[in-house]
Amino acid sequence: MAVEDIRIETERLILRPPNSDDFDGWAAFQADAETMTYIGGVKSRAESWRDLCAMVGAWHVRGYAMFSLIIKDSGQWIGRIGPWYPDGWPGTEVGWGVAPEFAGKGYALEAAVASMNYAVDVLGWSDICHTIDPKNIASIKLAERVGSTNRGPTQLPDPYQDARVDDWGQSRDQWLVNRKQFQ
Repeated sequence: MAVEDIRIETERLILRPPNSDDFDGWAAFQADAETMTYIGGVKSRAESWRDLCAMVGAWHVRGYAMFSLIIKDSGQWIGRIGPWYPDGWPGTEVGWGVAPEFAGKGYALEAAVASMNYAVDVLGWSDICHTIDPKNIASIKLAERVGSTNRGPTQLPDPYQDARVDDWGQSRDQWLVNRKQFQ
């Protein structure tokens, strides 16, 4: 299947590979200090362009990467979520980030469940991690909600090697049990 044809629909959301139409939302997301506190810090518009292109490129190099998160009814870009495993990463991750004005509405949970299903059912992953700063309470709550547990500190590759993160996660078999609560 061509990358451009990959699309997951949930009740309220569309998850699809990012493209150039997402850039303004992506750049605003990465310019927001609150949003970027635990995911690399605020980025300029130029840095955001490079990050978007890296994510698009990862789809073509690896065959997967984070999805753009789109509200189905409006077509609005509201975040990025999904499988992420760049070179040197500590594990096969499903990560998430939702723009602050859309937080607390259940979008991250809805998209995390769909992304974890994709990682297990389509990509065949045997383990899913979430690298989370121990101060990032919202992400920890989401990880707990999907059934992941804190497996201890882990190390990210350069240029994030100094970031303090824990490896939250679960095995494929654990997810097959945990996902039943969302069906």
